[in-house]
Amino acid sequence: MKKLVTIVLIALSLNVFAQNNAKALLNEVSEKVKSYDNISLDFKYTLENLSENIKQETKGDVVMQGEKYRLNILGVTRLFDGKTLYSISVEDEEVTISSDVDDENDAITPSKMLSFYEDGYTYNLDITQNINGRKIQYVKLTPIDSNSEIKNILLGVDAQTKHIYNLIQVGKNGTKTTLVVNSFKTNAPLSKTLFTFDANKYQDYYINKLD
Repeated sequence: MKKLVTIVLIALSLNVFAQNNAKALLNEVSEKVKSYDNISLDFKYTLENLSENIKQETKGDVVMQGEKYRLNILGVTRLFDGKTLYSISVEDEEVTISSDVDDENDAITPSKMLSFYEDGYTYNLDITQNINGRKIQYVKLTPIDSNSEIKNILLGVDAQTKHIYNLIQVGKNGTKTTLVVNSFKTNAPLSKTLFTFDANKYQDYYINKLD
């Protein structure tokens, strides 16, 4: 019985140690991100659902400054100026205008992508991988909310730079989304109008106001 108690105590101690290490690492990532005036990323995005025979791959880029962002993906530019979200589709010649409704669900928006893990998750250190000479430490995040559509998330962190390398999100419906950061640039000079929607450029577009 004493041996069993000892084993349980050791297991609990190791679990607490792992959680503390994971938290310390994520705190370092968060502090590093917040130290930058702006961040520019090029990334690869993959969505898979084996049961539905779905696999989609695309590339995109995003510039973030505080809560503001300019995201280009799947032929659509999503521009968030801090208050209003503009989704601009050149192919459809349409602009959809709304409040940032993505905050109402589990979606990891660009403005949350590098800090979403700060609330609402429990976390533990996972595997370490050597990827192209870079040591990537994974942290496994599990939503505290049992009603979340997310089963878990693996967040890969470059052990040297403390930048996020990739994110693997697994949904309860079997959908797996993977985001791999190909380039990570910081504090670049930005145009003052980068996050400003210029209605004059889209006079011939259909304007769809959701709010």
